[in-house]
Amino acid sequence: MSTTATTAATTAAVPATTTTRPTAGALLRTGAAATLTAAVATAAVAAAGQAIGISTEISGAPIPVPGFATLTVIFSVLGLVIAVALRRFARAPRTAWLRTTVALTALSFVPDVLADAAVTTKGLLILTHVVAAAIVIPAVARRLS
Repeated sequence: MSTTATTAATTAAVPATTTTRPTAGALLRTGAAATLTAAVATAAVAAAGQAIGISTEISGAPIPVPGFATLTVIFSVLGLVIAVALRRFARAPRTAWLRTTVALTALSFVPDVLADAAVTTKGLLILTHVVAAAIVIPAVARRLS
């Protein structure tokens, strides 16, 4: 006597996996929040530097503490324009963003190094660039796919 076992083939419907990109609006909202945070942070670093005796004078003219926040906002907004363009046109926007912004951050040190200022002032200026970059770059990168 022979027995044959029949097994029913079961197939489960697997939903299609789609990757949704964050919208440009979400990218800009995140970038704006990071920009404001970075502006406050760079102003705080500059104020702390002044409080411990580091001059913010370049060629004899002091940079006011609000000037650090203002320039942080201006250049962060420029960065957001780059991020939106990379989101639209780059094949790998997150990678392109990270490479671009790290290179631009390094290039931003050049004027500080060349400035007619004390070594401690140059160090403070570079530190503010690093602080701003450490806040804005990862926040925006998280919104790029």
